[in-house]
Amino acid sequence: MKYCKNCLQPDTRPNTKFSKDQLCPACCYYDKVRDLNDWEERYNELLRVIKKYRNNRSNFDCIIGVSGGKDSTRQALWVRDKLGLKPLLVSLTYPPQQVTERGVNNLSNLINLGFDVVISSLSPITWKEMLKEGFKSFTNWAKGSELALLSCVPQIAIKYKINLILWGENPGLQLGDLKTVGKTEYDGNNLKFMNTLDGGSDKWLQQAGFSEKKLQPYKYPSQREFEKSSLQIIYLGWFWKDWSIINNGMYSVLTGLEIRKDQVENTGDLHGIFSLDEDWVTLNQMIKYYKYGFGRVSDYVNEEIRFGKMSRDEGIKLVELYDESCGQKYIDEFTNFIGISNEEFWTNIYRNVNKDLFTIENNGTIKRKFKVGIGL
Repeated sequence: MKYCKNCLQPDTRPNTKFSKDQLCPACCYYDKVRDLNDWEERYNELLRVIKKYRNNRSNFDCIIGVSGGKDSTRQALWVRDKLGLKPLLVSLTYPPQQVTERGVNNLSNLINLGFDVVISSLSPITWKEMLKEGFKSFTNWAKGSELALLSCVPQIAIKYKINLILWGENPGLQLGDLKTVGKTEYDGNNLKFMNTLDGGSDKWLQQAGFSEKKLQPYKYPSQREFEKSSLQIIYLGWFWKDWSIINNGMYSVLTGLEIRKDQVENTGDLHGIFSLDEDWVTLNQMIKYYKYGFGRVSDYVNEEIRFGKMSRDEGIKLVELYDESCGQKYIDEFTNFIGISNEEFWTNIYRNVNKDLFTIENNGTIKRKFKVGIGL
């Protein structure tokens, strides 16, 4: 395990590769754009791209996947009010046992801001079965639900005959999942290669006995379907100089976003603005930490370090304190929903802890072998 020499990104992130200078892909990208003065040209390029991919087969100019959170709220308003487009928003909602009241309020706020929204709600029975299967097989309850979240937007784009899908950040340039990098830095059609979707991602569900009929909402459209419908995904983050977790949060709060109120010790959410429509992502971030050695706080501080708003040493202190944070109440809610005990939950966690990075003490405590910022 090695760390980026600039931020606190470890090389254990899936599909990442450091430069010869030991910089992570995200830091390489920010180094490239930090002193750029061509943002007006980028904006004009976006206008040209939009003109190229828009069509007259629909009443809508583009489609945007939304949750009502910080990123999707800012995107929707910017696309409508800055670009002058008429977007169709698409939201895949969590079942009642999982969605937060805060999430419902935020989606309602987005609707009240004047948008047309298609809301997709899948069978909570199938959803629950997939959560349990994902946790049992991969210690990742979201493995199935992420398929649905990512697939619903292009599926609905095809049905509504909308060619242009506007996405937020580029996972390759802004996070480091290099498989998603397309023909240009704003081309999102390689999103299908991201860690969640790559390699026949629904095969494990077929092997677990889920029927083809149940799997339909969880299937990402094929390359052939993309080409037949002339679908194009564009990453908006490439065109925005001030795209960031904090900036998107501040902008959206001013337009009615309701943020998380729980303590950072329970959530690892330093500013209360991450994944607001549900809370179980908190335990998945903890699990990610035990698998790869980084969690939600790392993603926060890495961006702040790149922007020069936080020193690396300050980031190390926050990562050491909160990167594995997860309140017991979220674990209890999750285990009650999928029908397992707290003991079963931790047995599965222990079985999948990365033994190269952590040791499990006799009392069940998980301790890291690596030193944050240095590695092994």
